Amino acid sequence: MEGDQPHLSSDPTTPYLRKAPTPPGHEDADTAVIAVVITLVFLTLLTVLVVIGIYLYRNQGSYLTYEQPEPDTAPREEPPAKDKEEYFI
Repeated sequence: MEGDQPHLSSDPTTPYLRKAPTPPGHEDADTAVIAVVITLVFLTLLTVLVVIGIYLYRNQGSYLTYEQPEPDTAPREEPPAKDKEEYFI
């Protein structure tokens, strides 16, 4: 009897593991509901992106400063460097 193993059925006997019987036509309805929800989420995200794009386009704004522009951006010649003096305290 060492080699005898109980026969495992492909149909589980515990009630939690059995697939609940669904009335005919409800599987198609579930698929349709999921498709509608996914479509609505996609359209909502698309609408939000369009509204953000319009907002950013209309409120571009320009950067204004009230400083005087520099007359010339040519490099300035620096005065000759002085030798640093060391002070011992």
